[in-house]
Amino acid sequence: MPTYFSYTSEATDYLSSRDRRLGRAIAAVEETCGHILRETDEDLFSAVIHHIVGQQISNAAQRTVWERLRASLGSVCPERVDRASAEELQSCGMTFKKAEYIKDFARKVNRHELDLAAVERMDDADAITALCSLRGVGVWTAEMLLLFCLERPDVLSFDDLAIQRGMRMVYHHRKVTREQFERYRRRYSPYGSVASLYLWAIAGGQFPGFEKDYAPLTDAQRKARRRSRDKARRKESSK
Repeated sequence: MPTYFSYTSEATDYLSSRDRRLGRAIAAVEETCGHILRETDEDLFSAVIHHIVGQQISNAAQRTVWERLRASLGSVCPERVDRASAEELQSCGMTFKKAEYIKDFARKVNRHELDLAAVERMDDADAITALCSLRGVGVWTAEMLLLFCLERPDVLSFDDLAIQRGMRMVYHHRKVTREQFERYRRRYSPYGSVASLYLWAIAGGQFPGFEKDYAPLTDAQRKARRRSRDKARRKESSK
């Protein structure tokens, strides 16, 4: 049975009181789809592997590889992953590099070079540093592990493109600078994780009042828009 990131109205009320624009975004999301349900991982070991598997592939592809991995191993635990060869892991549909990252991670856990229980007790900054010591784990992946496995309450990732898109749509920025981002992070604290959930929702949906991304158009988008206008003019002139 899936588990979901847990939060209460205390968090959304606080965010709405601290930031009126975000408050309007929260209200728009809740009016349309209610409480946000985002699945969380069961344990840190399998969560690390799940996130490595999912890097640079679609969610559907991640699910397929993950199910194959679970079927092959029986259980995604340090002992069984360590016993499997990199070739066996790769045969589940991942790249050989990802298979090597996963093998290296399992070896470190089995040899007590990395204490995951200790990582779970660390503060956010130290936990991110410890997780980033693993091959294949960067800051963004570590932040997602803190949010969707350890359920830390105050995670807001600057490197997350959807978070940046959500901020542009809420605040009408053409680009979110690090300085602006840090200002929002301080404003949202101690509920940055809940703010993340709503910014993701805004970035991925069409909610009243939050339909537009204010980022400058790319060259490809400008060309596509020109082609669309030219096509419309030709159609109109041929009538």
